[in-house]
Amino acid sequence: MALTGVIRPGHCQLRVLDLERSIHFYTHVMGLKPMGRDASGRAYFKCLDERDHHSLILRQADRAGMDFYAFKVSDVAALDRLEEDLRAYGVATERIPAGELLETGERVRFRVPTGHVFELYAHKTDVGNEMGYLNPEAIIDGRKGISPIRLDHWQIHGNDLDGSRDLFCKVLGFTVAERALMADGRTDMAVWMSCSNKAHDIAFVRDARDDTLHHASFLLGTWEQVLKAADVITIHRVAMDMGPMRHGITKGTTIYAFDPSGNRFETFCGGYDFYPDMQPTVWTWEEMGRGVFYHTRELNERFLSVVT
Repeated sequence: MALTGVIRPGHCQLRVLDLERSIHFYTHVMGLKPMGRDASGRAYFKCLDERDHHSLILRQADRAGMDFYAFKVSDVAALDRLEEDLRAYGVATERIPAGELLETGERVRFRVPTGHVFELYAHKTDVGNEMGYLNPEAIIDGRKGISPIRLDHWQIHGNDLDGSRDLFCKVLGFTVAERALMADGRTDMAVWMSCSNKAHDIAFVRDARDDTLHHASFLLGTWEQVLKAADVITIHRVAMDMGPMRHGITKGTTIYAFDPSGNRFETFCGGYDFYPDMQPTVWTWEEMGRGVFYHTRELNERFLSVVT
């Protein structure tokens, strides 16, 4: 599948309450690679397998949550075209100059109807993974902590789900892969959307609390690595939310836990290949428990209510 326009999640800036403690957590528990700090004190990280300079930025703040979410686009021409399309759709945009984030080119910033701030960018320095491009080994030796493959997707909450869903479909070229319906059988309670051939690159959930984060998700390769992540989480006495378990929605196997600031993260694997010609999978209100928690088939109040 040729990817043009928006191609994948690229980075996000996370607010943390204790920067040094969070740097230790994301380095030694999550197993991400520190990539330096900028003049404002923000700390940058990448997963070992990722090739671009960073995918996660930590900022000291007085409340947890996410400042913004960014998608990489295929080239500068796509960035310019998408900014024009956003403006034509009635969305205000702002150009953030190259270098405002380490090793990152110019970004187009905008706010969606659920209140979240998004960015699009075309360039970030390719620093390579730990295996190199010439005659590489098959694995990265000496991985520490959970050590996910990549930042994979986000689930975010806000009131005007319909507005954000339509903007992502009509302007940014996303496709709805799965839908969960409210009790009326018509209104979307949640949508899982793809800009690639993954089951989802982002999920929106209808919630009166605008501009909130449910979780940032990191990809693992196998179910055994998910189980290892559970062991790492326990060894370090990390607050766990749910798992290990399977979702009916997206079919992924997963663990949810909280970083030291209370931001929820997910480590998951699995899912399925999705293509734009596929009809979306639909989950009814009565089957929501099985859709979210496939084995127990019961919804968990903390999972539904806690956001940052």
